[in-house]
Amino acid sequence: MLEIIKAIIIGIVEGITEWLPISSTGHMILVEEFIKLDVSKEFNEMFLVVIQLGAILAVCVIFFDRLFPFTKRKSPEQKQETFNLWGKVIVGCIPAGILGVLFNDWFDEHFYNTFTVATTLIIYGIIFIVLENINKNKSFEVRRISNLSYMQAFIVGCFQCLALVPGTSRSGATILGAMILGISRPVAAEFSFFLAAPVMFGASGLKVVKFIKTGVSISGLEIAVLAIGSVVAFMISMIAINFLMDYVRKHSFALFGYYRIILGILILGYFLVF
Repeated sequence: MLEIIKAIIIGIVEGITEWLPISSTGHMILVEEFIKLDVSKEFNEMFLVVIQLGAILAVCVIFFDRLFPFTKRKSPEQKQETFNLWGKVIVGCIPAGILGVLFNDWFDEHFYNTFTVATTLIIYGIIFIVLENINKNKSFEVRRISNLSYMQAFIVGCFQCLALVPGTSRSGATILGAMILGISRPVAAEFSFFLAAPVMFGASGLKVVKFIKTGVSISGLEIAVLAIGSVVAFMISMIAINFLMDYVRKHSFALFGYYRIILGILILGYFLVF
């Protein structure tokens, strides 16, 4: 029962932090410090990635009409717009897909540590605040995803590669890149969600394959932990995504910047002391 409770807590943290630009990795480091699952090391590494599939399914449900082109109520023009959206998502995923396959393990080996995560939390928090101050009275050129060009989609995808460094936040990197290009906050957040689907499906599949190759068997408890964690991540993600979309229509990302800075300082302080 204790392991199930831990899985629920981890699922809640994943569901919230995966979509808000505050770094799920930074929060997971803190969670792992206080809540350690009684599972094999290999399973734990796989679990922390595959649990994201629950979060991804929330995107598929919330934006089903936007992402699925074959609904009967869609006109030919709307179906074409959906295909164009997927074309932009695929183009945007190319940089992270290539670099992730080639260098993801290298980045984890060299940068997955407390200092790097805390530092990137603080640095990108400052960038969020500075960028929002610059954009305070700015009118964004791109206010709909249909107005997003393929080149802009590719450049935003390049920014997503910054998330290979733990603590950056995948959504944070893509949203920052989009805003620098003159893309409005709601469009930046929405396109960030869409970019996440192929990348995270690929990352999860890769982790599962690596786990299978280790030859480590999976217990009934571990299956339950994975299932429950994923379901909780899905449910919380539904809330987090709707919250963020509503929030960015009325507010800037500056609040998340301040939160990142505070969290980064707390992580540094905690691990320096203990």
